[in-house]
Amino acid sequence: MGTFTEHSAEEQPLSHTFKKEERLRSKKLIDQLFREGSSFNLYPLRFVALHVPEPSDVPVQVLVSVSKRHFKKAVDRNRLKRQMREAYRLHKPVALPSNKEGGTWYIAILYIGKEKNPFNLICKKLNSGLERLFSK
Repeated sequence: MGTFTEHSAEEQPLSHTFKKEERLRSKKLIDQLFREGSSFNLYPLRFVALHVPEPSDVPVQVLVSVSKRHFKKAVDRNRLKRQMREAYRLHKPVALPSNKEGGTWYIAILYIGKEKNPFNLICKKLNSGLERLFSK
């Protein structure tokens, strides 16, 4: 039998998780993000980002959204959101280490396409968007 060893949060490398604290839920912050943030498109995704110099517990908070106008069925919207969250979760450790200036990033990832795209395309575009966002 193997032994169980405890690791503190500082020792563990960035994990492939997307915890509740990393999700942008505050109405006030969401309004500020869309009012003051800058945006760019990488079809079928749109990125809106705002960097706030005040540090917080989490360096990045993310909002994922799919338009009800283009996808009437909740099943379709939920599937796309689940794919976008999974793509973010997988690519987060690659993008976050380059964010060394401190502060907090608020990011909205919006699905602006009118058709359902395969997961590998969503992954590729989301990864490109994160690299573009954090390379500045």
